[in-house]
This record gives sequence, structure tokens and C-alpha cells, in this order.
Amino acid sequence: MTAQLLTSELTNLIQESKRKHNDLRQAAEKSLEELKTLRNPTELHIGNELSQRTNFVNPFIIACGTKNAKFTGIAIVCLQRLIVSRALPRSRLSQVLEALQQATSAGLDVQLKILQALPSLLSNYATDVRGELLVTALNICFILQSSKNAIVNNTSAATLQQLVVSVFDKVVAEDKSAPISPVGEAPLQDGSTVHLKEAAMDAYRVFNDICLLTENQRPEYLRFSGLPQTFGLELIESVLTNHAAIFSSHPEQTDILRTRVMPFIISALRGRPNFATSVRLVRILYTLLRRHLTLLPAESGEALEILTQLLDQDTALWKRSLCMEVFRGIFSEHALLRRIFMLYDAKDGERTILKNLTATFVRVSTEKPSVIGLGHQSTIPVANPYANSGASADQVMLEASGVTGIISGSVGGDGHNTGISTQWSTMRVPCIDQLDKTDPPNIPDSYVYSLTLACITSLSEGLAKFILPLTVPSDGRRKRTPKLEGAGRESPAPTTDERTESLAPEKGTLERSGSFKRNPVPVNPLTLKGHPLHAEVEVCAAFIEECWPAILATCSTFLFAALDSEYYHGLVRAFQKFTHVAGLLQLTTPRDAFLTTLGKAAVPPNVFTACLNAGVSRPATTPSASSETGNSIFSNARGLLSVDSLVSPSLQSSEKQRQHSTDASAPMALNTRNLLCLRALLNLGIALGPTLSSTWSIILETLQQADFVLFSSGKTAGRTPIAARVPDQHAEQEAAMLLSNFNTEIRAVETAASRLFESTVDFPNPAFVEVVDAVCHLLERRAEKSSEPNSRPQSPPSAGLKTPKPSHKRQLSITTSPGGAGANQEDQFALSKLGDLASINMERLLSYEPEVSGWTPLISELISALSSAQNTAPVRARAAETLVRILLEASNAIAPLAEDTRGEIQTRILGAFRASLLPLQSADREVSVMSHAVDIDIHKIILEGLKSLLENCGESLALGWEITFDIIDSIFIPRVHPPDETTDTSASRSALPTRSVKLIRPAFASLQLICSDFLPSLPNACFLNLVDTLYKFCTQDDDLNVALTTVTFFWAISDFLSGKGTSMLITEDMMDESGDEGLKKLAAQASHKGSGAALWMLLLLRLTSVATDQRVELRNSAIQTLMRIISAYGDSLNPEAWSVCIKSVIFRLLRSIEKELQAVKDSVKEKAATDWNETAIVVIQGVAQLFSSYLTVLVTHHTFSQIWEDLLKHGAVMLDVEALDINAAVYGAVRDILRSCAENRTSKVERGSIDLAWDLWSRGIPVSVDGKDNTSSDNQKCLLVWVESLLELYGLIQDDFGVERIRRMLTLLREAMQHATPGAYASDIEYVTPLQGRILQVFRMVRTDLKGVPSAMITQVAEFVSLAFAQKDPDKGAAEKRTYVAMSKESMSILQELVIKHAADGDIYETGAFATALSALTRPVTLKYQFKLVTKSIQPWRQATISALAVLEATLSHTRRIDLPRDPTQVIWDIIVTFANGIISANCDDAPSGTNIMDDQDFDITSFHKLRALIIPHLGAETIPDKTRKIYAEGLFRTSIIHTPAPAEAAAIYGGGSDVSALSSLYKQRPGRTIDPLPTKRSLMSYVCLDELFSLVSAHDQLPTPSIQIQPPTPAFPPGSLSATTKSEPGSSSVKEPNSDSCSSASSSDEENHCSTETGHILHVRLARIAAPYLILRCALSLRAYVADQPLRGRMPQPLSQRRELTRILKALGELKSESEAIPDTPNVDSEERKHLLRLYPLLVGSVQVAGTAGDDKVLGLVREALDVVGGELGV
Repeated sequence: MTAQLLTSELTNLIQESKRKHNDLRQAAEKSLEELKTLRNPTELHIGNELSQRTNFVNPFIIACGTKNAKFTGIAIVCLQRLIVSRALPRSRLSQVLEALQQATSAGLDVQLKILQALPSLLSNYATDVRGELLVTALNICFILQSSKNAIVNNTSAATLQQLVVSVFDKVVAEDKSAPISPVGEAPLQDGSTVHLKEAAMDAYRVFNDICLLTENQRPEYLRFSGLPQTFGLELIESVLTNHAAIFSSHPEQTDILRTRVMPFIISALRGRPNFATSVRLVRILYTLLRRHLTLLPAESGEALEILTQLLDQDTALWKRSLCMEVFRGIFSEHALLRRIFMLYDAKDGERTILKNLTATFVRVSTEKPSVIGLGHQSTIPVANPYANSGASADQVMLEASGVTGIISGSVGGDGHNTGISTQWSTMRVPCIDQLDKTDPPNIPDSYVYSLTLACITSLSEGLAKFILPLTVPSDGRRKRTPKLEGAGRESPAPTTDERTESLAPEKGTLERSGSFKRNPVPVNPLTLKGHPLHAEVEVCAAFIEECWPAILATCSTFLFAALDSEYYHGLVRAFQKFTHVAGLLQLTTPRDAFLTTLGKAAVPPNVFTACLNAGVSRPATTPSASSETGNSIFSNARGLLSVDSLVSPSLQSSEKQRQHSTDASAPMALNTRNLLCLRALLNLGIALGPTLSSTWSIILETLQQADFVLFSSGKTAGRTPIAARVPDQHAEQEAAMLLSNFNTEIRAVETAASRLFESTVDFPNPAFVEVVDAVCHLLERRAEKSSEPNSRPQSPPSAGLKTPKPSHKRQLSITTSPGGAGANQEDQFALSKLGDLASINMERLLSYEPEVSGWTPLISELISALSSAQNTAPVRARAAETLVRILLEASNAIAPLAEDTRGEIQTRILGAFRASLLPLQSADREVSVMSHAVDIDIHKIILEGLKSLLENCGESLALGWEITFDIIDSIFIPRVHPPDETTDTSASRSALPTRSVKLIRPAFASLQLICSDFLPSLPNACFLNLVDTLYKFCTQDDDLNVALTTVTFFWAISDFLSGKGTSMLITEDMMDESGDEGLKKLAAQASHKGSGAALWMLLLLRLTSVATDQRVELRNSAIQTLMRIISAYGDSLNPEAWSVCIKSVIFRLLRSIEKELQAVKDSVKEKAATDWNETAIVVIQGVAQLFSSYLTVLVTHHTFSQIWEDLLKHGAVMLDVEALDINAAVYGAVRDILRSCAENRTSKVERGSIDLAWDLWSRGIPVSVDGKDNTSSDNQKCLLVWVESLLELYGLIQDDFGVERIRRMLTLLREAMQHATPGAYASDIEYVTPLQGRILQVFRMVRTDLKGVPSAMITQVAEFVSLAFAQKDPDKGAAEKRTYVAMSKESMSILQELVIKHAADGDIYETGAFATALSALTRPVTLKYQFKLVTKSIQPWRQATISALAVLEATLSHTRRIDLPRDPTQVIWDIIVTFANGIISANCDDAPSGTNIMDDQDFDITSFHKLRALIIPHLGAETIPDKTRKIYAEGLFRTSIIHTPAPAEAAAIYGGGSDVSALSSLYKQRPGRTIDPLPTKRSLMSYVCLDELFSLVSAHDQLPTPSIQIQPPTPAFPPGSLSATTKSEPGSSSVKEPNSDSCSSASSSDEENHCSTETGHILHVRLARIAAPYLILRCALSLRAYVADQPLRGRMPQPLSQRRELTRILKALGELKSESEAIPDTPNVDSEERKHLLRLYPLLVGSVQVAGTAGDDKVLGLVREALDVVGGELGV
């Protein structure tokens, strides 16, 4: 590339120089030839080969000397290429430089090429370009720098600057190279000289000449003059900037700085340099201060003073800005700042540079309050609304004067921005960097203030970065560099990387609370004497001590100025870090002052005061104690600073105005910026916690104030004010953004507050106790008189900057009323934090002694707060809740500890519970109604806390159970006079009073836990306490449910005692002691073998006492529990123990109940009597259960007989109360015990004891028989149990149960049946009542093998059968649920069994028992449908029919065999005939709806056939009067009538005429009728009766061999068999009588012997003689009706039913051969078997005429047949 360029350019040069410049052409041609002859023309080797050809550059040198622009341009391009390629011969460098110098007059391109070549020349030929060559090169740049062309000028300036720097680069290289001989020497200011090497000499000369040129002096070495001062300054700066080390290592250069540079700068700054010069001067000065402060201490100090003076006094804003920019740079380098302080402020007699500077900051920050928007709180800056308008100054003044909190002052003719904002308070390019400007730029008015803030921020950052790493203990130093919370972030909020996780607790140790720092106690760097940076640390401490007042004043001013969010956050961060460093260095005065000011910014006094005033005016919702007030902690904030001397008079007046101004419309809420300051304050507390000591009060009181304000405002977001009431959209947006971030900031503050208290976990004990004391101090109240609400004391005169240490106790700035919420909320805050501290430091509190760890002051303060009547109710409640929470956490924390250690701490915890209640229980405590209510609530909280403690760690509770019971018993008020133990009744005993009903359940909850879960953990000695406490809860009458539940715990204790497996050694000697006291003494001796038994007996006796309580539910529950305990433990009791329990407990209980019953028996309070009756029932049932369950054990003791007798005596006493329920319970007990005797055959109860039971039972029915009982009461249950007891009793003594006892029993049972109330049963129609069932069961069970017993039993059962049918109005009985229907049906079966079983016993006939039974069974049969009660099962009359037939079948044979007197026999047959008539008759009109009459008819027909077979022909016996037979025949006659007769015939039917002469009236024709009567509904039964009449009248010897044989009798007919009767046709007889020669096929031999005395024929004749008239009359009725009615019908046929009846009668008459002796002979006619036709002859003749007329052939034929028979008899 280089060879081609050179070839091309030489060719061009040859072409251009052919005519005029022959020498140039020749030189060019030679050089071209040499170029062509190069052996290796590559880029890598061409430079080396050309540098050895000295004449190669001749054409270029000649061309530059021709002044020809074209030649010069070609030459310069080639020379530049050769310089870059290192191809210039070193011997020709001087000529090349001269050629370049000659070419400087060429055109722009040539000049730029020259400037491009010079840096390469000095770089590639550094060792050759020195001395004159260097001067020549520099002169070339100086020449070109004077060009009027801006491009050339600027390029040459840059090139010159580069060349000058390269000169110093060679010095650096020279210093690093091997030592060489000096080439010269340089004089110093002190007269000495220094030898310099070649490069150093060049640098010395060049820099010195530049300084001379800058000062407008003649240079000594360079051949140039007139260098612009600004350019010279730039050259100086570039050298100082790029090679600062040379000035430190080369004295000659330092001497130049000292003698030329610094004096020039100082003198120039004291003059009035223009902006461009000032910028460069300041830049050089800043560089010297940064790099060479120690080399130029005096000069630097003077320069710093000048800068401070310019800042403080100069009115030019740009100069002040330049000064502040320098200071900003200085403050950003903390090491430089420390050096400045060490060189000046730290030395006596030296200038106080930094102290004056920080004081200047104070004056600068306050000189224009309107510019920064200074007010009573931080505001949002506002842009100038008139920046683009022509608003007048008056308008600006008018707007500014209306801004709240803005201090009025002079306002310029134009409007201005208010406040400091990144929008207008910064410059995009700082003044110090604006080197291209000759005039100062437009600088914002607030720019200086923003720089001041930057200085403060940098200062704090530097201090923090230097000090904080030194505070970390060496053994706990982290790998990462510790830094201040929030450093380098937008917000001072703590970062998450500062949190450390706590280590897992070791087994057996307390669980460690989460720690935020492993080693939170910071090391004070001032104590690190051997640290290499100790001197630097002391400098920092001294700086803070000297400058903190001014820094605080400056920061305080800006805290209340108008800052945007970025500046405000930066200011708060700076404030926080400065305070942090001061605290780490343990500089208490500045630390406390800064913390106080930060607290003031967090909770402005005006906001706090406004909230308090609002709280006073607001009606109080809860009572609170009077709040004593004082001066606010923030009232003396300015006094803490003591920098009034540093503040201008205008500032003082404006500040005074700011202090006293209170805007009525100021918000009464914290805003986001207040919370930001509060968070910074909390972070400082976290960082400095262990070192704060009494200063904790500042942080805690500020936090308390903030909490109160937030509480008062309901956490309403306060709007950050805007600095001016002018439209500014950006300001409004920023205010809205802050408002929207309020909740986030609230959460951040809450997090920081939480971390603050959590950080105390690793404090040393003394430091932690100080924190506890500080929080406790928040609860104190002072009695000092408060100041005026708006008064704020002024700062006292102060000397210098020394500030007195403030008093940190905050006192309210107004007087609050007793009902105000201020003190209430503040105390709530303090209590909350006490609780948090305890929770976080629980390990500490439990690991050390109470006085050392802080336990004692913390618990004492909480107890004092909860017990003080001066505190409000919410405060006291919060104190109690806090105490409980602490104690619960403590109890949970010690769970893993060893038992001995755990027990000691548990005793301390429970002691705290008890101690908290002692003030409330004090006898001399003065309380009002309101305070007493609060005391009760506090007491309740403590009791609930005890419950929670037991829930969490009851199983691990090693010690303190006695205290636990003391706490539970604290709800009871001890009796002044103990109750009289000898009092018998419960009404005379008073209940144990309690402090409040509200306390019962909380206390009981703890007791409930102990009894249900922690009995195994309870020491033996405490069981007596437990029993006493249970008894107290049972005897209180404020909460019945609690008392009831308490009773069940007696069972739990008994169950636990039994679970220990030790037998109860209960002896009679044990009860010989002095009552309960002896048992208490024995129970308290845990080592005694009878201790458990005594405790158990004492438990039973306590329950026995409760069992007579006035509350029925309680005493009943106690009784049930008592019985349950004894029953459950009964298996382990021996007979002696049982005897003791029965006598000492059970009988004692019974005696108590009996006394109570007697006391209320005649009481007018019916409810009381009823309740005690219920209790007695519970007792009786319990006793019965015990005796039943453990009878086998009881009977083995020798005293059982006496116990049994005493028990029955108690039962008799109970019966005397005459209460149905008690009676039922007594007999139920007897029943159960007797049943147990029967089931346990091994339990041999003496006969005498059983007889005592019979005496108790047989004393009478257990209901009143004189009407005294309440008729509405139900005695069914009582009577039922009474009967059931008889069943059990009879089973035991049936062998000795004589007739007298049976009669007594039957009498009592009958009375029981008569006096039994209907009861609650729906009805006894279908099913018997339980009582009826049990009574019937007795009848089934009683032995009947004793003489006289069957008759008595049959008679009584027959009475039971008749009960249902003996009532006058059965419907009324059904309505009263007392019908006896079901019982009557059941009794029928029993009666049937009894009679059949004893059918052969003549006594039942002789005594009339059989007749009574048969009569009882006949009654329902005769009633039939007249009995209106219908059952779903078999109807009573059917059951009676079945039973009666079964009885007759079994007994009739015996009645004929036994020689009974006539009268009983006649009575029996009268009943039988009545029974027969009852079967065949039925009034169908009375039949209930739904009755199946046909089915009933079939049943009756079958039953009649059965009965006829039993009584025929025996009914014809001589002992039976004709009257009885007549009744039977008359019944058949009337039932046989199918159609209703005409009125004229009724007399013959129902008149009773039975003589044949009665037929004479029927021979007379009656008037006919056209009405056809309907047949009867039971027509089949009528035909059966008609057939029976024919059968009775028929001749005995005419009967064929029987076709039906009567089978042996059966007990009863199944219902289904009765419906299977074969229905015969009306025209034929359905019954065939057996042969009358023998009495019956079923007769026995005895019967045959009896029949032999009176033959069957005779019996039959008697029956036929009675039945014949009724038969003839019956046939005559039908014939007469036909003769009278048929003619009226004409030829219309007779109705079917009448025709059937007529034809059947005519046919039967023709077939009948009547008994000759049955019908008297007809006069003049001799007939044996057809007498009946002769009697009916007239009617038969009439019938022939009518039938012939009507054309009724069938009737006519039958009548003719009959007449033919008559004719035969007449011989015709």
C-alpha cells in the first residue's frame, strides 16, 4: 500500500515538475528508481529499507521549499506516509521538520496533513525528537494554532495538547528505563537545583514556557509568543490531568506549580476573570486540590478560602456555581475531604476550611427561602408559571403571598421556579465543563442549592463507606462489604440482603428468635487503636464534632424546603448515613440532635398537635385516664442546633415566622415524605440499637407519635403540599404519585418498625434493658402543667457551636381531656411494643435471671398497667393481653428444656399470672362500677391466657399446679362464714359466690383442660385441690351449664384413679374418722396406702352433697355421675367396700332425698315438688342399677339382709310420697333387683328378704283409689312397672304362692285395671296396652294346680272378656282410648285355655265360673253388629264364637257326666240357647260400612252346624225346661222368615202364639198386596233355620243312616274354615242328622250310659213337640201370602225369591214325615206322619185355585202332590 502510494505520488511529481523545476524532477526520478529497486516492498519491510536510503526524501523536501501548493501537497502526503511507516532516515529529521514548517503557509488540506503527521512523528521518533527538534515541532503547532481558520485552529490546539502530553509520556518512559546521565539542571524556588535527564528537561522547559505564555510573559525555550490564556490554561490542565504522578515525583515540576501555577490561579480568582478563564482556572485548581493537595498545602488552603469567600460573598451566580461544583467534587472524594481536614481544620493555628465551608452552606441554604420554598414542612417544587408569559411582578407577588407556609420575602421582577427539582435545578452540562462557552450560561436560581445538597449527600456517602466497614467485628465479618441500609438506593429502606436467618435451635435449648444481624453490636472504630486507619477515623470523628451543627442546620433547612422526590430521598439518605456514622463513632450529641430533627420531620409538631386537638374535640368512645402534657420534643429543635450566628437576619426572621405560623388548613395526617423520614429514623434505630442507650426514647416517642397520628387519621394518606398555589401539572402528578405510594410506604414503615424491635434479639442484656425501660417510660404520665397549644420555646443563646444534650422525653403539647383518645392510643402503642420486645427476646428473658434479662421490669410494668384504675379500659385490656401473650410464648419456648429447668421457669410464668390478679383481688382496692367492670374483663383475659397455656404445654407442666388452681379459684369470693354442714336441706345452703358470671367459663375452661387432658401430669398432692375446685364450680349458682359439666369431671377423676391399677382399700374404719376432715387428711398423705381410697370416697361424698342442690338439672347429673362412678368401679370393690359405699354414700343420699321430698310434699310450689320427684327417680334408678349389677357381691356380705331391709324401708318411704313417678321408680327398682336375683342363681337371696318384697308389693296398687290423683296424669307406667315387679316376684316365690296371695293378687290386678288411665296409647282396639298385656301375662303364668285357683282365674278372666261389652257407650270409650277390645279378645283365648284345661274340674261348674265364662263369651255373639267398634283383625264376636264352641265341645260331655244340680244346669243351657240364637241372628241394618255380610253368614252357618251337632238332641233332656227349648225353636222360626210379613201376619209371628189353634187366624184370607218385600240379607241362614225346623219335626225313626259324622272336638275353628261352608240349594235340606238311636258318634261310653236312661227318641219327641207349631206357622205364612197376593198379579209371575221360598216349602212339606207325637191329631182324621199337611189343608186348596188361575204349573204341581198325600191320608 505504501509503495504504491509513493510510486503514484512520485510519478505525479515528475509529471508536474518537467518544465520549471528540473532539480525537483531529477530528485523525484532518482527516488522513483530507488523505490523500484527495493528488494522487499511490503508494508512490513518497506519502512526499514527506505529509512536506510537518506536521499529518498530529497524530492519531498525540495517540493516543500518551492512554495508551490501542488508540489507541497504531494510532498506532505508522502512525508506523512513515510512518518507513519517509520521510513524517514533519522539523519534527515531536522530537514523534514523544517520542510513541514515551510509548508505551514500552504492550504487547509496541507495544514491538516501536517497536524496529522506531527503526533506520529513524536511517537515513532520519540528518542530523536528532543531539544531543538521538539521545539520545532511545537512551533509548527503554535504557528498553525494562530490560524484564523477555526478548523485548523482547533485541530492545532488539540495536536499541540497531544504533543505536550506526549512530552510528559516520554518522562514517564524515561523514569521507567535504565538510569542515564542527566543532561542539565533546573533551579528551584529555594535556590537549589535539580539534575534532569533529557526527557525531564524537555518537559520542564515546555511546561514552564507554557505557564509563562499563560501569564502573558516571554517564554524561555519556545520560539513563540501570544498564546491565548484560555488555551494555555487548557494545556496546563491536560498535563496535570494526564501526568499527575510526574508532578509528585519531579521536584522541578512541583516547583513550577508552587511558583507559577498556584499564584497565578489565586491572583486570577481574586480578580474578575471572565467566564471562560474562570472555568479553566477552577478546573486546574480542582485538579491540583485532588492530586497535589499535600504538595501545595499553603497554596491549596488559600485557594479553598478564596472559593469559600466567592461562594459566600460573590453575587455572580455563575461564580458561585463554579465554586460549588468544585466543592461537590471535593465532597465526593471523602479521602480528599479527610486530607483537607487533617491539613487545616485538625491543626491548631491552621485555617478552619471545612468548618467555614459548612457554615457557608448554612448561609447559602437560607439566604433565599422563597427560591427553595422553605416552609413548615417539605413541599413539592413548582415551576415558574410566568416563564413563557409577560406576567407582571405584581402578579407574581400576589401569587407567592398566598402560598401556605412560604415565608414572604423579596420577589424579583420576574417569576421564578419555587423549590429544588431535577427539572430546573440542575444543568445538563456543569459550568466547570463548559469550555466552549465564553459567556456564562443561564443558571437556575436553585442550582447552587442543588449543589449544596449534592455536597451533603456525598459527605454522608463518604463517611459511611469509610466508617461502616470498620465497625464489623472481625470474628463476624461478612464476605460482603457491609453498607448502610438504603445506601445507593432511591429510598433509605433496608435491603433484604441485610437479613440473616437464625440457626436451627439445638435440642434442649430455647428456640432462637430470628436475628437480623449475626453480630449487631457494632465496634466503635475509635477504639481500634492499632488499626492502620485509626488516624483517619479520628479525623472523621473530629470533622463530625466540628461540623455537625452546620450540617444539621443545612439539612434541617432543606428538610422543610420544596424538594422533588429525588432530591428529598437523597437528602433523607444523607441525613440517615451521617447520623449512622455519628452513632457508630458514639458521638452522642450530634447523633441525638440528628435523630431529633429526623423525628421532627417524620412527625411534624403541627400535625401532631392538630391530631391531638381533633382528638379532644372528638367525643370519646372509651374512658381513658387524664393525659398530662408538656412541651413537645420537637419544640426545641432549633435550640439543639445553636447555629443562629450562622444564619442571616432575614433567615432568622423568616424562621421565626415559620415556627409560629400554623395554618388552620394544614393536613392532620402524615404524608409519604413524613413516612420516609420515619423509616430512615427506624433504620437508624436498627443500625445503632445497642449503642443508643437513653436515646431510644427519641425513636420510640417519634414512632409513638406517628402511630397516634395514623390512628387519629385512620391511616388516611396526607397529601404532600405544593410549594405555590399556581398551576403546575408536573407538581400535581408528583403529589398524586406520592399519594398513591402512601400505602406502600406505610407497609415499609411497618416492616422497618418490626425489624427495629426484632434487631434487639442480639443486644447485650444491659442494652436490651435500656430498650425495655425506654418503652416502659412511654407509659408514664407527668403531672406538670402543659404549655399553650401553639407555643414553642425559642432557642436559648448559645456560644459557638456547642449544643446541650436534649431531654428526649416527649410531652404532649396540649392538654387532653379524660375522654381523649391520645393517651389511650399512645399507651396502646407502648404496650404493643413491650409485647413485641418480649416475643423477640424470649430466649433472653428465659435464659437469664429476671432482673438481668429485663423480665422483671417488663412484667411489672404490664401488671401495673393492667391493674391501674387510672388507665383506660382499652389500655388495661391491651396490657393484659400483652402479658398473656408474653407468658404463652414463654411457656411454648421452654417446651424442649429439661424438666428441672422447665419447672423453674414454669413456676415463674404461672407466678406472673397470679401476680397480675393480686391487685384486682386486694381487699382495700377502691373501685367504681366502671372500673370493676374493667377489672372483670382483665380477670377474664388472664384466665383465658391460663387456658391457652394449658392447651399448649399442659402435658409438660412440671411445677406450678398449685398456682394454677389458685388462679382458677380466684373467681370465687371466699365465704366469711362457712356453711353449716349439719343442715339437712338444700334450701338452707347458700351457693358459693363468684366475682362475676363472666369469669366462670374462662376459669372453667382451664379446669376442663386439666380434667380431660392433664390428669396424668397432675401430682398426687394436687388431686385434693382439684376435687375442691370441682366442688366450688358445682356449688356456684351463676352458670348452670358449667356446674353440670363440672359434675362429669368427677367421673373423669374416678376413671383416672381406677386406671392406676391400685385396688381401693375401703374399710369401715376409714369412715369412723371425723367426717370429711379425716378423709382429707388421709387423702393428702400420698404415701399412705389408703390415700387413693380416701380421695375416691371424698369425691363420692362431694358428689353426694351436690346431689341435693336446689337446681334439678345439677343434682340429677350429680346423682347419675355418682352412680356411674360406683358402677364403673364396682368390679374392684370387695363386699366390705360395697357395704361401706352403700351405707355411707347411697343411704346418705337416699336420706337426703327423702328429707327434701318431705319438705316439698305439702309445698305450694308444684314445680319444686315435681323437680324433687324427678331427682328421687334418678336416685332410685341408680340404686337399682347398682344393686342389680353387683348383687352377687352384695349378697356375700353378712350385712346384706340388713341392707336389703333398709333399702325396702327407703322404698316404702318413697311410696308414702304418693307420686306416680316415684312409685314407678320404686317398683321398677324392685323389679330390676328381683330380676337380677332370678338371673343369677348363684345369688341366693333369703326367703325372708323375698317376703319383704311381697309385702311391699301387696300393700296396694301404687295409684290413688280415692280420686286424689290428678286425672290428667298417666298412671299406666306406674301400674305397668308394678305388674312387672309382680312377674319377677312371682317367679321367685311361686312355690309358696298360696290361694290367699293369688286372690290378693287378682284383687289388686282388677283394681289396677279399673283405675288405669287411658294413657298415651292411641287405642286399645287392635292391641292391648302394655299394662293389659302384663296383667294377662300374669294370668298365663300363674299356677292353676291349686284347689280353687281355676275358678277364681276363670271368673276374673271372664270379667276381663266382658269389659269391652259391658260399657253403655262403646263409642265414648273409644274416644277416651279405653275400649278393652284388644284385651277382651286376648282374654277370650286365655279363658278358652283355662276352661278347656280344667273342663273336668267340677268346681268350675259348681261355683258358676263356667257359666260366667260362657256368658261372657255369649255377650259379643249376641251383640254382633250392634257392637260398633270394628277391628282390623278378627272381630270380637267371631273370636267369642270360636272360643265358645271350643269350650262347649270340651265341657258339654263333662256337664252331662257330672251330677250337677238342676239350677246350674238350667243356667248353662239357657246361656247355650242364647248363644245359638246369637249365632243365627244378626241385625244387618246395624252392620258397619264395609262389613262382608255374606262372609259373616257363612261363618255363622258353619258355627251353627257345629253347635247343633253339640246340643242336639241333648237339648231335649228332661232337666232342661221346655221354656229353654221354646226359645231355641222360636229363634229358628223368626230367623227362617225370608220376606217381611204383612202387618196382619205380624201378630201371629211376634205375638208368641205357639199353639196349633193359632193357625185358625191364618186360614182367613187377608187382603192382597202389590208391594213385593225384599228378601232378608241373610237368606241362606233363613233357609238353614227353616231346614232345622223341618229336621226337628221329622220323625226320628225315618232318618236314614247318617251321612255326616261328627269328628272329635277341636279347640277352635280357624277363620278360613268357616267360610268354606257348602251352600245347599233352597229346595233341598243341607243337614243330615245322625242316628238318634245312639246319642252321638262322638259320645263316650259314659254318655251312652246316660243316653240309656233317656233314649234319643224321647229327647227328639220333646224337641219336635216344641218345634212343630213354629214349623206349621212358618209354612202357613208363605201359603197364605201366595193365596192373597198372587191374584192381584194376574198372570205375572211371582217374584223369584218368593217363588223359591214357596217351592222349597211345598217340596219339603210333601217330603216331610213328621213325628206323630209332635202334632195333635186332627178331628175325624187318622194320620201318623202327615199331620202337618192336614193342618195346612185349607191353604193348600186355596193355593191350587190361585195357581190354576195364574197358570203357575210348577206351584200347581207341587200343591197337587201335597193334596194327593192328604188324599191318601184321607183314604181318597
